Amino acid sequence: MIAKLLVLLCALAAAAAVPVYAPAVPAYAPALTAHAYAPVAHAVAAPVIRAEPVDPNPAYSFSYGVADPATGDQKNAAETLQNGVVHGSYSLVEPDGHVRRVTYTADNVNGFNAVVERTGAAAHAAPVAVAHAPIAVAPAPVAVAAPVAKLTLPGIAHPWG
Repeated sequence: MIAKLLVLLCALAAAAAVPVYAPAVPAYAPALTAHAYAPVAHAVAAPVIRAEPVDPNPAYSFSYGVADPATGDQKNAAETLQNGVVHGSYSLVEPDGHVRRVTYTADNVNGFNAVVERTGAAAHAAPVAVAHAPIAVAPAPVAVAAPVAKLTLPGIAHPWG
């Protein structure tokens, strides 16, 4: 134990005896001082950020449609924005065969207003009669599980039992 303490004290003494590195100032440059070793900061100009011009009267128009004879999927939509008022409509074929058409307008004064039209006749598929044979169901035997034995390992105790 004393030997370990002696080795530790010797290591600490050796570490304290090592001089701290300080850059030497050359004899031929007496004008250099400690501030000459400081890092030099360069000024970087901040990037100029210009806002995109804002259109005071934006306008757009779009439309699309789908007509798939294989699946019977039919729908379309169209919308325009002009002078701050949105005009649009969409239509689709409902599962029962009716065509639903919604025409709407929206603006900051009146809000959103829609007119819903439902046209056409319901086109239901004719029901198909299917005859089923009676199914015999026998009661299944009920299985009862045997109690589970509690296993404990010798010498190991758990706080929960």
